[in-house]
Amino acid sequence: MTQLWHLLTDPLAYSFMVRSLLAAILVGGLCAVVGTYIVLRGMAFFGDALAHAILPGVAVGYLVSGGVGNAVFWWALVTAILTAIGIGTLSRGAQIKEDTAIGIIFAGMFALGIALISSAGSYAVDLTHFLFGDVLGVTGADLWRIIILGGAVIITIILFYKEFLLLSFDPVLAATLRVPARLLDNLLFVLIAITIVVSLQTVGIALMLAMLVTPPATAYLLTRRLPTMMLLAAGLGAVSGIVGLYLSYYFSLASGAAIVLVSTFFFILSFALAPRRGWLWRRRRHANQALPPQTP
Repeated sequence: MTQLWHLLTDPLAYSFMVRSLLAAILVGGLCAVVGTYIVLRGMAFFGDALAHAILPGVAVGYLVSGGVGNAVFWWALVTAILTAIGIGTLSRGAQIKEDTAIGIIFAGMFALGIALISSAGSYAVDLTHFLFGDVLGVTGADLWRIIILGGAVIITIILFYKEFLLLSFDPVLAATLRVPARLLDNLLFVLIAITIVVSLQTVGIALMLAMLVTPPATAYLLTRRLPTMMLLAAGLGAVSGIVGLYLSYYFSLASGAAIVLVSTFFFILSFALAPRRGWLWRRRRHANQALPPQTP
C-alpha cells in the first residue's frame, strides 16, 4: 500500500507534473463535452480537418515572434475561428456538401502550413511539439488560458444547450420552430475551434481528434441521455489524461500518445462490455434468440 502511495505522489513533487495533470484534466473534460456534439452530429471529419487547418496560424505565429510569447496561440486561435466559419460559409454559399467544403479548406490550409514550415528552416524542429503535444511544458499562464477560454466554452454550451440539442437530434423541428440554425452552427464551429486551440499543447494536432471523439463515443455506448453522456465523457477524458500522464512519467512514453491510448483502451472495454450496446451483450442476445423454444 505504501509503495502504491509513493507511485501516486512521487510525480507530484515536480511542479511541472502538477501543472500537466491539471491541464490534462481540464482539457480532457473540455474536449469530451464539446466532442459530444461532434459524435452526435457525425462531425469527426470536421474536427480532424480543423485541427490540421490551424497549422498555418501556428507557423505564422512562430515566424512573427520566433516562438516567444503568446503569438503562436493567438495566431492559431484566429486561424481556427476563420477556418471554421469559412467551412460553414463555403458549404452553404457554394452549394456544395459540407464534407467537400471541409476537404477543400483542410487540404489548402494544411498545405499552406507545410509550405510555411518548410520555409522556416530552424523553426521546423520547434514546431514538432505542436504536432504531437507537449503537456509537460504547460506553464501557469497556459493553465489560466485553458481555464478562462475553456470556461467560456462550457458556459456557452450551457446557455444554448436546448438549441444545440434540438439541432443535433431533430433539425427539421428546429427549422419549424425557426431556430437560427445557421448562426448556431457557426457558434458551434467556433466553440470547436477554441477547444482545439486551447487543447493543442496537451495532445498536439496529430492526436487532437482522438480526444474530441473517443471519450464521447465511449460514453455513447454506456448511456442514452445527453447530460449523462456529457458528464461521463468529461470524466473519461479527465481520467484518460491522469492515467496517461502517469504512464508517460513511469514508462518514458510520449505524453499525448499515452493519453490517447488510455482513452482508446476505455473505448475498447465499453465496446466489448457495455450493457445493451456492447459486443458481448449483443452476441449473447443473438445466441439466446437462436436457441429453440423449450417444450413443457
